[in-house]
Amino acid sequence: MQLRRMTDAGFAGIARSLFQFSLPLILSGVLQQLYSWADAFIVGRVEGELALAAVGATGTVVNLFLTIITGFTLGLSILCAQKYGSGERSAIPQILATFSLLFAVLFLFLAAAGALLSPWALRLLHTPSDALPLAEAYLRIVFAGIPFLAVYNVFSAALRGLGDSRTPFIAVLISSLVNIALDVVLVACLHWGVGGAALATVLSQAAMTLFLVIYSRRKHPLLRFHPGLRMLNRRALSQGLRMGFPPMIQSSVSAFGGLILQNFMNGFGTQTVAAITTAYRVDSIILLPIINLGSGISTLVAQSYGANDGPRARKTFMVGLAAMLAVSLLLTLLIIPTGGTLIAMFGAGPEAIRIGRDFFHRIASFYVVFGLATAARGFLEGLGDVVFSSIAGMVSLCVRIAASYAMAGLFGNMVIAYAEAFSWIVLLILYLLRLMSRRRQRQSAGLAA
Repeated sequence: MQLRRMTDAGFAGIARSLFQFSLPLILSGVLQQLYSWADAFIVGRVEGELALAAVGATGTVVNLFLTIITGFTLGLSILCAQKYGSGERSAIPQILATFSLLFAVLFLFLAAAGALLSPWALRLLHTPSDALPLAEAYLRIVFAGIPFLAVYNVFSAALRGLGDSRTPFIAVLISSLVNIALDVVLVACLHWGVGGAALATVLSQAAMTLFLVIYSRRKHPLLRFHPGLRMLNRRALSQGLRMGFPPMIQSSVSAFGGLILQNFMNGFGTQTVAAITTAYRVDSIILLPIINLGSGISTLVAQSYGANDGPRARKTFMVGLAAMLAVSLLLTLLIIPTGGTLIAMFGAGPEAIRIGRDFFHRIASFYVVFGLATAARGFLEGLGDVVFSSIAGMVSLCVRIAASYAMAGLFGNMVIAYAEAFSWIVLLILYLLRLMSRRRQRQSAGLAA
C-alpha cells in the first residue's frame, strides 16, 4: 500500500509539474500567434480580402526562417535541460553565449538576403498576381525582425531548459500588447496598410527580445555571460550542433515542403488562398496546447534523463499521453462547430468562409492522432533521440506532399486537409514503432531507456 501511494503521488507530482511548465508555454504560443492574428484581422477588416490574401501568402516564406530557428533551438532546449538535470550547469552559459552570437550574425545576413529575394520567392510560389505587390511590401519589412527572433529563441531555449517557461511568457505578453497597439495606430488610424502591419510586427519582436535578454540575465545567474567568457566555446558548439542540427534539418525540410504546398494551394485561386491561410492561422493557435504540451513532455523527460532517472521519464510520458488525449478531444469538439465563424472574423467573403468551414470539419477529426504523435515525439526527443524524430517528420512531410498531388482530383481543394491528416497517421505509426523498438532494446539490455 505504501508503494502504491508513493507511485500515485509520483504521478500526481509529475502531472502538476507538467501542467505548471506547459501552461506558460501554451499561453506564450497563443500570444505569439496574435502577431499574425492581429495583422490578418486588422488588415482584413480595414484593407479587405485582397490584403488578407497577400499577408497570408507570405506565411510560408517567413515560416522557412522561423522553423530553422525554432527547430535548432528545440535541440538547444533539450541539451540545456539534460545539462541542468545532470548537474553540469556551468555548460549552460557557454551554450547560451555561443549560439546567441552565432544566431545573431547568421540570421542578420539571412534576413537581408531574404528581403532582397522576396519578390522572386513569391513569384516562384505562384502568388496570385493581384496580391503580389502587397505581399512583397509586407515581406520585405517582416524580414527585419528575423535576427530579433533568433536571439529571443536562443534565450527562450535556455530558460526552458532551466524549467522557466514563465519569463518567455511575460516577454511575449509585452510583445503582443505592443503589436496590437501598433497595428491599430499604423493600419487602422494612419492607413499604412500591409506595410504598417509588418512594421508593427518587427517593433514588437524587438521589444520582446530586449525584455527577455535583460530580465532573464537579472533573474538567472546561469544566463549571465560576460566578455571574459569565450563567446564561441568549441565544446558547447559541438554539443549544440549535435542536438540542434537534426531538428533544424527536419524543420527546414518541412518549411521547404510548406513552400511546395503553398504553391500547390495557390493553384486553387485567391479565395482558397484566403480561406486556407486564414484557417491555418486559426488552426495554429488551436493546436498550441498540443504542441506545447509536447514541449513540456520533452523538457521534463530530458531533465529526468539527464539525472539518470529512467522511471520518472517514463512516468512523465504516461501522464503526458493521458493529458494529450483529453486536450486533443476537447479541441476537436471546440473547433468543428465554430470553424466557419472564426474564419468570418477575419473579414473573409462567403465563399472563403465556406471553404474554411469545410476544411475544419475534416482536419479537426484527426487532432487526437496528432496529439498522440506529439506526445511520443516529446518523449523520444527528451531522451535525445532527435535524429529519428527528425527523420520521421521528413517522411511524414513527403507523404503529405505526395498525397496532396495524388488525391487532388478526388477531393479538390479539401485534399489539403485529407493529406495532412494522412501524414499525421503515418507519423504516429513511425513513433509507435520506435517506442516498441526502444522497449525491446531496454528489456534485452536490462537497462533503463
